[in-house]
Amino acid sequence: MEEKKQTGTKKRQVSAGKKASGKRRASREEKKRRDLRKRVFDVIQIGSAGDFISRFFDYLLVFNIFANITVLILGTFEELNAFDGIFRAVEIVTVLFFCVEYALRIWTADQLYPDLPRGKAVVRFLLSFDGIVDLFTILPFFFLMGFTAFRILRVFRIFHLFRINTTYDSFNVITEVIYEKRNQIISSVVIILILMLASSLCIYSVEHDAQPDAFENAFSGIWWSMTTIFTVGYGDIVPITPVGRFLAVITTFLGVGVVAIPTGIISAGFVEQYQKVQQENRVEIYRNNTATLYVDSESVWAGSTLLDVEKGSRCVVTAVVRGTLVLVPRDDVVLMPGDTIIYMTL
Repeated sequence: MEEKKQTGTKKRQVSAGKKASGKRRASREEKKRRDLRKRVFDVIQIGSAGDFISRFFDYLLVFNIFANITVLILGTFEELNAFDGIFRAVEIVTVLFFCVEYALRIWTADQLYPDLPRGKAVVRFLLSFDGIVDLFTILPFFFLMGFTAFRILRVFRIFHLFRINTTYDSFNVITEVIYEKRNQIISSVVIILILMLASSLCIYSVEHDAQPDAFENAFSGIWWSMTTIFTVGYGDIVPITPVGRFLAVITTFLGVGVVAIPTGIISAGFVEQYQKVQQENRVEIYRNNTATLYVDSESVWAGSTLLDVEKGSRCVVTAVVRGTLVLVPRDDVVLMPGDTIIYMTL
């Protein structure tokens, strides 16, 4: 009996050891998969300047974008129909590249949204602006080739260029400015729409009797008001009565002023964003370069002036704290034991 118990104990120990070993092996494999996903994400998403593979992928992406758009444009020239086979081959290769990229972005979605579970991260990416743009880069090739209007969706691939540097690229600045000024922009757009509707109603009331075919109803003047407010002036619908022409002059002047409002808002937003970035850079530089020094009785700077300190240590003193006082850092201020110097290194 004792031998059977020992044999059973050994079997249980062996089984437990195998389970533990299997768990460790599975844990190592899962860690390798996570590390691989992280590495792939760094290559296709971050675009680090110090990573050769990442930069190579960026250049390869740019090349495929321009190659695909180039063959799309050249394919519209009848004189180049003899090269349709080459254009088709280039298109197939570039679309396959975009398919692989899209699959890798889905596979690494949990790295893009680390706070979400893997399944939700994938859904979040698929429904995001980047995910929809990525889908539009490949969808026309498989399902919409017969529709000329939908082929232009391939131009959406150009948006990949704006994501090559996702940290500080100009496209992010544009989107941030528009988002921060969204309320003002929406208000100005509403004003433009109201002006268009008002001018359409007015031009109808004064031009309907003279031109019943051109201004058939209250909404017939929308096209005219749009071209007049934005000073496009196609000239296919024009007022012929004196009152209508006077109204057109007033509408044009109002349109010039109203349409300029969104431009001014966005321009002011760019200036504010630039000043914000500059201020953050100055604060970061100050934070990184600022230090403090306590002056005791044995310090070499005790009894020296701030001018001597700045010359001898190549720094700029920004303040001197003496007890409860903060002294203005003049050149003739003499340091005393117990002072604390706040300075910036050069």
